[in-house]
Amino acid sequence: MVWGCRMSRAWVFGDDIDTDALAPGAYMKRPINELASHCMEALAPDFAGSVRPGDIVVGGRNFGMGSSREQAAEALRHLGIGAVVAHSFAGIFYRNALNLGLLAVECDETGRIAQGDELRLDAVGGVLENVTQGVALPCKPVPPFLMDMVEAGGLVPHLEKRFGGVES
Repeated sequence: MVWGCRMSRAWVFGDDIDTDALAPGAYMKRPINELASHCMEALAPDFAGSVRPGDIVVGGRNFGMGSSREQAAEALRHLGIGAVVAHSFAGIFYRNALNLGLLAVECDETGRIAQGDELRLDAVGGVLENVTQGVALPCKPVPPFLMDMVEAGGLVPHLEKRFGGVES
């Protein structure tokens, strides 16, 4: 996915978004499509049914706090979320997101983004353009090797692509 060329809609949430909001515990034993259909329902009941492929979830501080459940990132990816941009991430969520092929980008200026704003993200260049407001917001650049992993679909597909033909 070439982020610099794609327009995405913002879904804005605040600080301390918990993994239980992303992947509610009551649905954890269900298939991912059912779990994902309940993603963020406690905060935005229409989220899972209204999100479009490539949309960007925007969070405040400590996005993905709580349990280490990888299904939190998996639910967002299953719904087609193109990236999560947050002021900061809980460490385990950040690693799970990248390992599962969900782009996670840190941006100190997330408070300047409103629900529904049209965004264009250059993750490697470290720029989030808010097209609606006509401003470019600096972000922490994502190293190209991590972008390669995300674009491959996550850590396992990336390693299979890289070392697939190697016998142990």
